[in-house]
Amino acid sequence: MTSESAEPTRPGTGPEAPGSPGPAGSAGSPGFVARQRAETDGPRDPAATSAVLERAKGALMALTGCSARAAHDELVERARTSHRTLIEECRLALADATPPPSEQPTGRSVSRHRAADAPGDGLPDPDSAGRRDPADGSSGHKPPPPGSFDPGLPAVGSPAPATGSPAPGSPSPGPSVPVPCPWESTGPEDDGGMLGRLGVALGRVGSSRELAGCLLEHLRPEVGADAVMIYARLPEGGLELIGHAGIDRTLAAQWRRVPPLAGIAALDALRTREPCWLEDIEQDRRRYLLIGDPPERWLSRAWLPVVAGDTAEISIGVLRRGAGPFPPGTRERLRAVTRLCAGRLRTLGTLPKAPAHGGADAVQSVLDTLPGAVVLLSPLRTATGEIEDYRVDAASPETVDVAGRTGRELVGRRILECWPPLADETLWRGCAHTLATGEPYEGEPYGQSDVVAGTAELSTHRVRVARLGGGLVVSWVRYDSSERQERRLADVQRLGNLGWANWNLVTHEGTWSPQAFTVLGRDPGQGAVRLPDLPALAVPEDAPVLSHALEGLVEEGRRVDAPFRIRTASGVRHLRIVAEAVTDLRGTPVEVHGFLQDLTAQRRAELALVASERAMLTQHGALRAERALAGRLQHALLPLPDKPLRLAGLRVEVAYLPAQSGVQVGGDWFSAIELADDAALFVVGDVAGHGVGAVATMAQLRFTAKGMVITGSSLTGALGRLNTLLLHSRDSRGTATLMLARYQARGRRLVWAQAGHPPPLLLRDGVARFLDRPRGVLLGASAEPSFEEAECLLRPGDRLLLYTDGLVERLGEGIDSGLQRLAQAATLHDRDEPGSLEPLLTAMLEGERRDDVCVLDIRVPAQ
Repeated sequence: MTSESAEPTRPGTGPEAPGSPGPAGSAGSPGFVARQRAETDGPRDPAATSAVLERAKGALMALTGCSARAAHDELVERARTSHRTLIEECRLALADATPPPSEQPTGRSVSRHRAADAPGDGLPDPDSAGRRDPADGSSGHKPPPPGSFDPGLPAVGSPAPATGSPAPGSPSPGPSVPVPCPWESTGPEDDGGMLGRLGVALGRVGSSRELAGCLLEHLRPEVGADAVMIYARLPEGGLELIGHAGIDRTLAAQWRRVPPLAGIAALDALRTREPCWLEDIEQDRRRYLLIGDPPERWLSRAWLPVVAGDTAEISIGVLRRGAGPFPPGTRERLRAVTRLCAGRLRTLGTLPKAPAHGGADAVQSVLDTLPGAVVLLSPLRTATGEIEDYRVDAASPETVDVAGRTGRELVGRRILECWPPLADETLWRGCAHTLATGEPYEGEPYGQSDVVAGTAELSTHRVRVARLGGGLVVSWVRYDSSERQERRLADVQRLGNLGWANWNLVTHEGTWSPQAFTVLGRDPGQGAVRLPDLPALAVPEDAPVLSHALEGLVEEGRRVDAPFRIRTASGVRHLRIVAEAVTDLRGTPVEVHGFLQDLTAQRRAELALVASERAMLTQHGALRAERALAGRLQHALLPLPDKPLRLAGLRVEVAYLPAQSGVQVGGDWFSAIELADDAALFVVGDVAGHGVGAVATMAQLRFTAKGMVITGSSLTGALGRLNTLLLHSRDSRGTATLMLARYQARGRRLVWAQAGHPPPLLLRDGVARFLDRPRGVLLGASAEPSFEEAECLLRPGDRLLLYTDGLVERLGEGIDSGLQRLAQAATLHDRDEPGSLEPLLTAMLEGERRDDVCVLDIRVPAQ
């Protein structure tokens, strides 16, 4: 397009210079001729005209970041002020915004190239201020008036001066200031003029698929892009892939439609209208559902919304194989790319559109012929994509809302306005699930009073929801009495695993329900079995009994309730037949009706229960016998004294209480014997485990310990030998705790050693304390144990308690809490008289005893 004469026009002599003959709009002026040529040479196709307008608007949006509406208003204002047509102003804006191919050097910006080609005095060439080279098809034009928008200047508000010839009467300008192309960056981030080249290339794309390829071609060398994906938001809130480059067809097919789910980066970018930068693959995979198979194919991604006004419907994804963040310059460049693509995407018509009103009219025509209540709904979403309501697009004539409106009167209204109860949480979630997944939803039945023939009648309804395109079809199904009865009968047969059967004794024909064929494992195509032939299906053992029962039913009309078995491919089935006869006036049976029931599961459960009870009784008897044997053995090995013992001047009371839970005895034991030289030996032990084995180990340790101490072995030496004995016993993995104490009457000296046993409790002057335990691990735990002895001098009136862990251990309680309870109970029940041990045991052993308890209560006489 050209709007100037062949000869260049000098400043001050052009057609629109001050003092030139004739106004700019006169018929003979060159400006008028230029406008006529622009209109003549301009595009005659309205679609092409719209494309030029959209490209010009996109250029202004990319330069200033303004909205599409503001860019359109700016172009209209320029055309009005400059007395040009709108299409001419659009072409002039594009000509100023796009550098000529001859002025696109490699490695530096166009503005720098122009500065290098300026005259040597650094001033702008006066001949180039108001024109272009005629070879590029651009036209000369005067600068816009003050305050208007010039695409050759920086963004509005920038302090950079403009180039070009000065206005008449203004002072001569200073040195030339390079002016960048609107799509270029004057910094190092865009030295190659990528945005300028991309803007020119976008004018040649004809589809969103080509646009994705164009973006990848220009972004690959600049930002390291390896793939580009373009998604458009669907009316129902999901995404549709409208263009891609750098990914294979299989992956594109898998990700062609994305439901409106959480964890989708492209959707987040549209909801927030802000770019989503995914720069750490490990953190991003935990937050988002990443595209790719595997997702590590692209280690960094960026999803940028194409914002138009206050909405964003298209998201552009830039995927890189390389890891690391997007630098600030790269981020700004990608934002500029999305602004640059906004206008082109609109001209390509890439946005998915909601169903046309004609489609809703067609659905309405169909619903007008249907009985019952049916509506077509379209979801209404918030800015974040959540469904806040539904719009009624079509409704059947029998559909009635709470206000009494019917059929077409409901079209265009909101669902919560028509049926507020529809906001029920369960039904609302069901509608959203159907809309997102396409799976039909069927609500639970509910009762409702309907007016039928002027009479209120309680009926049952059920809501059904199905997806249709981007909307929902909701129907209310009403069950009449016959349908309800049939459904109930079918439910009873299914739940009871039974089926009804009728036999006509005159025609010998049978009629069975479908469930009866299932019970007998018979193909319905074979028909019902005649009543006389029914015993032939039973196993040989049950056939005579069933045949005799049916003969009494047919001949005498006796009611039948008989079990029988049949053999099928899945095994033997246990069945039951219950039937009765219908007689004529003379009392002769003419029809039989009843049901057949499958009792296989119940019968198997009964047999399994009987077998389990027998096994439990057998095991219980064996355990009781073992307990009795172990109890007799324990009593023989560990006799209990019937009165307090007197040993070396001490009074000793002994208590042994077996566990109340379980049927096995434990391995707790004690020894209290008098030694030579007015001394006494006290032993308390606990063998791990229960039963005869624990009793045998207890006896072995008890007698061995007594023998070694009596023969002069030290306490620690005895513990070491007992440990060796336990390691080489029949059960090498058995363990035991043990405490040995030797008391010498002279000096009241008590020497004791222990192997993993609880410490003795000493009560003196009404105060209870536990003796410090010497070193020692439980027997059987180590091949080289270490044991030490401790010494305690007793005083007159002292009380010493030796015990096993069954006294202080309680389910769900730590051992420290049990020891504290023992100290408190001993202090409270400290009476120096025979039988004083029983109150202490009663206080400590509340409830059921889960372990054996063994206690030695040793008292030093007060005198």
